Amino acid sequence: MSSQVDIDALASNPIGPGKHFIDSQWVPSASGKEMDVISPIDGRKLTSISSGDAGDVDLAVSAARRTFDSGVWSRAAPAERKRVLHRIADLIEKHALELAVLGVRDNGTEISMALKAEPGSAAGTFRYYAEAIDKIYGEIAPTAETVLGLIHREPVGVVGAIVPWNFPMMIGAWKIAPALAAGNSVVLKPAEIASLSLLRLAELCSEAGLPDGVFNVVTGSGAVAGEALALHMDVDVLVFTGSGGVGRRLLEYAARSNLKRVYLELGGKSPNIVFSDAPDLDKAASVSAAGIFRNSGQVCVAGSRLLVERSVHEAFVDRLSAIAGSMKVGNPLDLSTQSGAVASADQLAKDLAFVEQARGEGAVLQTGGSRILEETGGYYMAPTIFDGVTPQMALANEEVFGPVLAVIPFDDEGEAIRIANSTVYGLASAIWTSNLSRAHRMIRNVKAGVVHVNTYGGADATVPLGGHRQSGNGHDKSLHALDKYADLKTAWIQL
Repeated sequence: MSSQVDIDALASNPIGPGKHFIDSQWVPSASGKEMDVISPIDGRKLTSISSGDAGDVDLAVSAARRTFDSGVWSRAAPAERKRVLHRIADLIEKHALELAVLGVRDNGTEISMALKAEPGSAAGTFRYYAEAIDKIYGEIAPTAETVLGLIHREPVGVVGAIVPWNFPMMIGAWKIAPALAAGNSVVLKPAEIASLSLLRLAELCSEAGLPDGVFNVVTGSGAVAGEALALHMDVDVLVFTGSGGVGRRLLEYAARSNLKRVYLELGGKSPNIVFSDAPDLDKAASVSAAGIFRNSGQVCVAGSRLLVERSVHEAFVDRLSAIAGSMKVGNPLDLSTQSGAVASADQLAKDLAFVEQARGEGAVLQTGGSRILEETGGYYMAPTIFDGVTPQMALANEEVFGPVLAVIPFDDEGEAIRIANSTVYGLASAIWTSNLSRAHRMIRNVKAGVVHVNTYGGADATVPLGGHRQSGNGHDKSLHALDKYADLKTAWIQL
């Protein structure tokens, strides 16, 4: 059990400048350029990281390709890869508090959530794919007796991964672990405002026995280092979690380069649908509050649209507003904090701009709507609820990625489905009802990759996460994630 004393001790540790991790070595940018890392906790400089460019990316990709071609990892027995992945998980667990505190200082997620969602989830993900990889078989085709048709699964080669700032270790592990398990080499580009925990993870991977060059990290801006990785002719597969705008550019870069496969987990405007016959409306309110306000709403699957049946709408919004108003927002390194900092000054400005736009379009502010704790220098925002939102408003259609909830009443099941499907997104959703038939109808009709029933969040590594429509393609988590990192090869043998 982590104590506040332990957290405070780690939070006082100085952090040295972060360099690229290439071929198991700390490497400064060839240009010598660095980027300041500003902590959202107090708005002060925390450290600096190397600002990579195309030359640094090429160095990392070259190391990854050389190691892949050597076969030291790509042709290692699955059981050997399994042992190394388990050792990585062991080291993540051993250093869990250190990793969580480092990440919180970098991106502002409340420590109570970060401990579970970051090192806790990452260790579990590495263990899941460690255990899976020596249980994945090829196939024998049902051919005539004069022919033997074999279907082999082979690693694709070099995987480029670009991950966001909200849960860098968790989302990073969703991509790194299955890619490594399948025998690939990886070049990771973290978000420029949340690189520190992933640099430490790279060091732990090397300590666990991962061969040099198998896992490399290049830090820097998305516009420079990220673009260079996406355009690189020797990257075979690119995986990304982030915004739709960047996802579109990555597809363009793939077309301009080597037609690398690109898998995108993009944004969402997820509907959280509460019927009057929900089994426990108080629980629905508390879970719904957590589903939008934890990590300051900076969650791709956040339930940012609350659809409430009109007969319980007013009472439910009152209950939810009371919960939001009582949430403790503040220093994310405090174990009692329920919602931490917005990750950057730019993100806070975007969140507040959505508030002003919603007011201008006629939505009714129930609670929040302002920056708070400005005297700390950090980036904090009160949990915010707008009622009277219509499906045509920007707040009902655009991803805020902040602690801002849009409430929309509905009259019947058909209307709920129409409103739920009225955006371009299709990432997550939830249904609260005691009616089993209705639950299954809604699961079938709501266009989303994940449909929760009488809960929100919590799906583990055994099930896939992927979006429909403009929320992306491909899947993280589960055995299905391995499909992104393997090529199928047919052997057609005449007997």
